[in-house]
Amino acid sequence: MPSEMPVLFHTDGCHLCEQAQALLAEAGIAYRLADIVDDPEWVAAYGVRIPVIRRQDGAELGWPFDLAQLNAFFKDSE
Repeated sequence: MPSEMPVLFHTDGCHLCEQAQALLAEAGIAYRLADIVDDPEWVAAYGVRIPVIRRQDGAELGWPFDLAQLNAFFKDSE
């Protein structure tokens, strides 16, 4: 998986994932979506933890998180 931008692991119909997407938009953070159903390893790793955002450096922030935690998570990577 290319690591040029953060990845939000999600799946369709996940209301928590929609909330995470709204927070990312509010924070102005560009990201790409990765639906966990597309890869059995993602289902195993994230099936009960989504949404999870992964930074370019591989660090992950799992739900629940708020706007302040999201901003701090990305500030740590600078």
